[in-house]
Amino acid sequence: MPKRMHTAGPPQGVVAAAADTERELRLLMEAIYLQYSYDFRDYAGASQKRRVLQALAQLDCPTIPALQAKVLHDPALFMQLLQYLTVPVSEMFRDPPFFLALRQQVIPRLRTYPSVKIWIAGCSTGEEAYSLAILLREEGLLERSLIYATDINAKALDKARQGIFSLSSIKGHTANYQKAGGKQAFSDYYTAAYDAAIFDKSLRENITFADHSLATDSVFSETQLVLCRNVLIYFNKKLQDRALGLFHESLSHRGFLGLGSKESIDFSAYATRFEPLDKPERIFRKLQAVSS
Repeated sequence: MPKRMHTAGPPQGVVAAAADTERELRLLMEAIYLQYSYDFRDYAGASQKRRVLQALAQLDCPTIPALQAKVLHDPALFMQLLQYLTVPVSEMFRDPPFFLALRQQVIPRLRTYPSVKIWIAGCSTGEEAYSLAILLREEGLLERSLIYATDINAKALDKARQGIFSLSSIKGHTANYQKAGGKQAFSDYYTAAYDAAIFDKSLRENITFADHSLATDSVFSETQLVLCRNVLIYFNKKLQDRALGLFHESLSHRGFLGLGSKESIDFSAYATRFEPLDKPERIFRKLQAVSS
């Protein structure tokens, strides 16, 4: 008889070590929630694990339990860890075709409102908020718009309020702006000083930067447009549905939702409550509620 072939799985020790790591991560996130009220318990496991392991090396902690012990007794260290957990990375006019679609398909509809409220959930260091302010100004809407730009990272929000970005990043921002249908010279919106680009403070007059957690907080205002781009990919399905529920509740009748290029509502609990306006660019419109 021919010998039966066996497919070798991972060694038992590797499986056990992985299980230990998952358990340690859950305990760390539970401890953070109980101590600081930041809820990362339903963030996607793979990316969370990668970020925590990266933080271990940078924060001089040999193990996850050692990190937990330090974080619980050192709020300053927790704020350092928060920078890894929230990934404050962005760029202006990120994914230019999205902003072009926003300009061409959403702005004309927003123009019909006497005033416009917009929520940018997960605004990070503010690049998207300033991008939207520039777009609205060019379309004659900024003066009657209010942008709520929210994030859970206080350090990122402080940077966003300053409106100061690295001069080395401006070349990429400028290219994005031009591809997004920009109507002026991008340099009209900032002043170069030393190694920084300081954006026109008038752009901030219609932006309110505020702390808000999609995991624990509720809706705070009715809006006509919600942007939450490249945030849901870091959540598990339960937290994705919670966030989409907040957006649905916040949006006014036939309001608009913009997601990131790798995000979708197709398999969410809210898939039937939105319709695609521009599916390739992940722009959706709230469906009218069906009366019973």
